[in-house]
Amino acid sequence: MAVLLGYVPTPQGEAAFARALQEAALRSTTLVVINSARTGALVDPALADDAELARLRAAADAAGVLVEIRQPVAEHGSAADELIDASAEEGVDLLVIGLRRRSAVGKFVLGSSAQRVLMEAHTPVLAVKA
Repeated sequence: MAVLLGYVPTPQGEAAFARALQEAALRSTTLVVINSARTGALVDPALADDAELARLRAAADAAGVLVEIRQPVAEHGSAADELIDASAEEGVDLLVIGLRRRSAVGKFVLGSSAQRVLMEAHTPVLAVKA
């Protein structure tokens, strides 16, 4: 069993991390954190740096939760694809994502990765607002 988290170092990502950590502790399971860059990007503000990753590990240790952190660089897909694919892995029971507020026009014009994850994930999804 595992709780899967789509993490970005933003207020929304922090709120999602806190809830995913809580869920993993309640379920006595591993927390798998996916912090993915955009397609082919090696430098991306969505990627957490070493200090940020160390902080996440320390928080998980303090909560008594085993954490696995992955930072894949999507070759042909998106962060949403990474989460959708990972949600199909055996043992993933819950996927947690953070949401940011967007207008209806913004959602229509730009699309919504969160919406794709909500609709296509292979497990239940918990969407958290900051």
